Amino acid sequence: MTTTTPRVTRHTLSILSAIALAACAHAPSRPASGADPAATILPEHAAAPVAAATTPESAPTPPPSAINATAGPSTLAAADAAPITPAQYGDLFDRMRAGFKLEGYSERRAVEQQLRWYAANPEYLQRSFGRADHYLYQIITQLEQRGMPLELALLPVVESAFEPYAYSRARAAGLWQFIPGTGSRFGLKQDWWYDGRRDIVESTRAALDYLQYLHDEFDGDWLLAVAAYNCGEAKVERAVRANRAAGRPVEFWDLKLPPETRAYVPKLLAMKELVTQPDLYGLAFSPIPNLPYFARVATNGQISMKVAAEIAGLSSAEMYELNPAFHRFTTDPTGPYFLLVPVDVADVFADNLLLLSEEQRMGVAHYTVKRGDSVASVANQFNTTPNVLRQLNSVPTGPLTVGTEVRVPGAVAELPDKVVLAAAHFDRPGRSTRHGHVQVVRRGESLWSIARRHGMNVNTLAAMNGMHPGDALRAGQHLKLTSADRAPTAHKARRMTYTVREGDTVAQIARVFQCSVPDLLAWNGMSSGTHLRPGQKLRIHLVSRPG
Repeated sequence: MTTTTPRVTRHTLSILSAIALAACAHAPSRPASGADPAATILPEHAAAPVAAATTPESAPTPPPSAINATAGPSTLAAADAAPITPAQYGDLFDRMRAGFKLEGYSERRAVEQQLRWYAANPEYLQRSFGRADHYLYQIITQLEQRGMPLELALLPVVESAFEPYAYSRARAAGLWQFIPGTGSRFGLKQDWWYDGRRDIVESTRAALDYLQYLHDEFDGDWLLAVAAYNCGEAKVERAVRANRAAGRPVEFWDLKLPPETRAYVPKLLAMKELVTQPDLYGLAFSPIPNLPYFARVATNGQISMKVAAEIAGLSSAEMYELNPAFHRFTTDPTGPYFLLVPVDVADVFADNLLLLSEEQRMGVAHYTVKRGDSVASVANQFNTTPNVLRQLNSVPTGPLTVGTEVRVPGAVAELPDKVVLAAAHFDRPGRSTRHGHVQVVRRGESLWSIARRHGMNVNTLAAMNGMHPGDALRAGQHLKLTSADRAPTAHKARRMTYTVREGDTVAQIARVFQCSVPDLLAWNGMSSGTHLRPGQKLRIHLVSRPG
């Protein structure tokens, strides 16, 4: 428990940036009435916050202690005898601390061990809470509505470091790290267009549903519920039955569970202790404003992600960062029909949606079918796929009619690297499809020309074939155009390029792409002391595993 550990500064920079941009982008500044900005935009089925969040201009002045990033609930209570409502906290950390319920475990040896690790690795906390300020308000609000311990809002720190594109070797995805089967069990849709495990709102709903189910299953024991969230209820149930049969206690600390799970619960409890009294461990958490970062806006149908970003005044990267469940160039044609946008642009975005025609929503152009045209040839001509062309024109089967005008996609923006990787995880070898086929390379062809002809992203095509987008092809070489082939019998490396963004670190990138720091350094000819530059290109080697 050193007192010389560097302070958590990255999040401080994040907050300063938000303050500097308060008059324009990404600063909650609406509405003047004091109602929750998200509540006026959310579809009817979405839950509203517990108490109305207000704009900085209209918010009630919190007690002085509510502004202190390291103050605990007892300090707050002493400052003002009147109860503080959730909306009155100036700092989201204080609001969270007031709802902590898991007590009496801080002196456990396993918890102290995790505390030492966190305190000695502040960069992990910097990355985690640098991303968390986008999502914590919504998570805490949902937990409060359900009466659940607010410690659970810290579970994504343990699961994913609050990285919505995190993907594990066990095929778990998103903030809450759902595997496909558990995601489906709790209502998370997963298809070619959309993966609900990465949906910020829906995955939170599913995670809290699952945790509440586990809490009830284990007679109200939250530690057993959290343990079961990690390793599955069956393993915890077997351990409980074994201890009962032997006459031993059935608390978490007494059960024989997998080593990962025995460390998992202490990690959450250690994180709670750090947030409760960070100064004790030489840390400081910069305040997170107790205001929603995003609003959920109904789109009432499919829309191009590029068009959506443009009418919201965002970059494509920003739009995908708030909507990581959509891993193609448009939203899912069968829903869900909503997008998350920063609260300050939600009204403008909703108004602009109403002004778009169907063609403008999809960024489409028109083409008159000529003799000899087929669905495939027209799709190739406009850098799309036959399936997308059929969906745009409601032609599920059959040929196109000569002389008719069909809708075709306009220019498709390059997908951000994380989105390309998310799509590649879905398309990876081993996932069955009815439309798999192989392209035989002809003389003079390149990955780029083949990707264009088949309406694919060149990075996705390269990743599916274990190649870098710049690799040369040879005549007669076979390229997979879909993931229909059998999974390889051995581990197979795939390569892609990642563009470094502001604030990225080597350790953070290695975590996102599930590789080791030494490997990442070696692939790019870097040493441990190398500093990354925004815009720098890094080569990433991905590994496809059987099954």
